[in-house]
Amino acid sequence: MTTITEYMTGVHRHCDEILAELEVAVSEDDWDKAARLSADFLQAMEHHLTMEETVLFPAFEQKTGMIGGPTMIMREEHRQMRELFQQLQWALDGKASGEFLDTTETLLILMQQHNIKEEGILYPMSDQHLGTDAPQVLARMQKV
Repeated sequence: MTTITEYMTGVHRHCDEILAELEVAVSEDDWDKAARLSADFLQAMEHHLTMEETVLFPAFEQKTGMIGGPTMIMREEHRQMRELFQQLQWALDGKASGEFLDTTETLLILMQQHNIKEEGILYPMSDQHLGTDAPQVLARMQKV
């Protein structure tokens, strides 16, 4: 059976792969491909963030009673990422490759730090604390 940690780590890798392809398309001035990949990336990221915010975080908080801890930090980082998503879209719309690549560099650093915390702390804590409820929580996440 797949754990929350395993599943969400896979989601992280998928988003990272799309972002890497997107950076290549922009650096090659392939704006049509970049537009498609950007839509795919933003959709995958929003889906990922929504799974966490609407299912995983509330389940974790309810089970542990921790509402000011790791999930609060993750929500703030999600907000920061969404701001960078807007900047990416503006740069893409303006075909401003330098601005786009600078923003992806910032976003990548934020995502890497965020993923380390989720994969190393939050997801394992979720698997542990949710215990026998973890498969049901994961199933609800997958339906988002």
